[in-house]
This record gives sequence, C-alpha cells and structure tokens, in this order.
Amino acid sequence: MTTHITLEKIVRKLPEKFNPSQANGFKAVFQFKISDADAFFLEIDEVDCQSHYGEHGDPDITLLMDEATLIRVMTGEQDGMSAFMKGQLRAEGNVMLATRLSKLFNR
Repeated sequence: MTTHITLEKIVRKLPEKFNPSQANGFKAVFQFKISDADAFFLEIDEVDCQSHYGEHGDPDITLLMDEATLIRVMTGEQDGMSAFMKGQLRAEGNVMLATRLSKLFNR
C-alpha cells in the first residue's frame, strides 16, 4: 500500500532526501509555482538544503506545473523531461538547472 503523497509531504521531505555529495560547490534557488496549490522554493547551498513555502525574490530557476504533475515527477511515476515535452511543466530562468534536480535528491 502506497502512502498518499501530498504537496506538504514533498515540501517537508525534500531536505531529508537531499544528496549533498552531488552539490559540491553548488548553490541555487529552485522556485516551484504550482497552479492549483501553494508555491514553494528550495534553497541549496552546497551541503545545505531548505524548503520554504512562498515565492523567492530572485530564484535561479522557476518550474511551473500543477500539483498532480509535481507528485508524478517526485515519485518517479513520470520523468521531468517527459512532463516538459508534453507541456505539463514549464521552466523559466536557468533551465539547465532542472537537469540537476534528479541527481541532487534521492527517490
């Protein structure tokens, strides 16, 4: 039986799933704008990762999607690139950072 995944669980658990060995010398802010739920952002500063609700003043990348897409991508049910190609996910800013997300976090 799978646990019901919610936006709140994702925001709370992402820092625990952070893989600092993949973030050596890396610093970035990932903004998530969820069309049908609360916005949140991740601040990554080398070995530290923090998640916060709301909008960051100057994110490096902004990812726009609905809550269902976020949950599918975070659980591995859908690949982020597939969501992007289907128009379910948009990226603004330094879009190359999106490719780093899967390495920065363990499933």
